[in-house]
Amino acid sequence: MDEAPGAGAAPAAWRVLFVCSGNICRSPMAEGLLRTYAEARQRPVEVQSAGTLGIRGAPADSHAISVCAELGIDLGAHRSQALTPELVAWADYILVMEYAHAAVVRSMNPAVGEKVLLLGGFGRAMEIADPVGGWKFQFRWSRDEIKVAVEMFLDRLPTKPPVAG
Repeated sequence: MDEAPGAGAAPAAWRVLFVCSGNICRSPMAEGLLRTYAEARQRPVEVQSAGTLGIRGAPADSHAISVCAELGIDLGAHRSQALTPELVAWADYILVMEYAHAAVVRSMNPAVGEKVLLLGGFGRAMEIADPVGGWKFQFRWSRDEIKVAVEMFLDRLPTKPPVAG
């Protein structure tokens, strides 16, 4: 008996890319939060994060690591990466922290269309403020804003991921 194409194959995962400026504060927190929430909800996602400033190989900010650890999320292995056209092409959804980040993504690939979204639009504010250089409580505030938005995004994401190509 012939099987339907893709039958028996593991379901494809949604590919989500978070973008901020340096990829050391907001986007690593969002990456860790989505990975954790998706696992708890048993939702297939692949997630990465990148920055528009081109910083490569830097660890997450110590405050970002600390406030995520409060929720059981380990950012210790995170290393920053620069936003590239390849990452833009890889993603099904690109969630940015600021309008300026969306502009950079669109400059790399004007055809990205509606896959570029403001993460904050799923939460309480359109843009999520950068806590870099701030106090730990500012990182906690950003983490909480990101957490609300990430959970709302995943809850609205269709349960059936795209068919693996």
